[in-house]
Amino acid sequence: MLESARLYFVVEASASDRLLDAALAGGCDLLQLRDHDASDGDLLAAAERFRDACDAHGALFVVNDRPELALQAGADGVHVGQDDLPVDAVRRLVGDDLIIGLSTHAPEQFDAGLRLPADYLSVGPIWETPTKAGRPAAGLDYVRYAAEHAGGKPWFAIGGVDAGNIDAVIDAGASRAVVVRAIRDAADPRAVAAQLRSRLELRDVA
Repeated sequence: MLESARLYFVVEASASDRLLDAALAGGCDLLQLRDHDASDGDLLAAAERFRDACDAHGALFVVNDRPELALQAGADGVHVGQDDLPVDAVRRLVGDDLIIGLSTHAPEQFDAGLRLPADYLSVGPIWETPTKAGRPAAGLDYVRYAAEHAGGKPWFAIGGVDAGNIDAVIDAGASRAVVVRAIRDAADPRAVAAQLRSRLELRDVA
């Protein structure tokens, strides 16, 4: 299922059921619950809704940063960053059944990630984004590097990706993308998700 995933939506615990349903119906096949400000209780309550939405649409549900909460919530996976618990330790905690994703921001981190028991990597931020304030843009050259060196491991381009620049990301070699604001803040999130998904799928047949 991860191999066929193309569009990854990351959103806060406050996301409405309507937004989740629209994003998934439009073509998102990975959904991540990421909210550094929510309490554990709020995260678990949101996780139940996220899990139900993913089940209804056949999508994968991932929790950010918190492997123990991912297990408690019945998530399909957990995503960690460079400053979070190391991937080897996360794998020992969650076992072999859960997906592990790892954020990377530079070629040396990408290369290191390929040697770890992570199931997928994220590559970015391509452009500066308020969701990662203070982190410099890695640029499209980093996307090109990932495309050339991934060796078959799934990876997702992330950071400021939207309908206006998705073709540039695809031209740089990406076939998978992570979005936040492009869907979360859209007047018609289902339509935006469908548009992004269709562009990514075109790469597969090009």
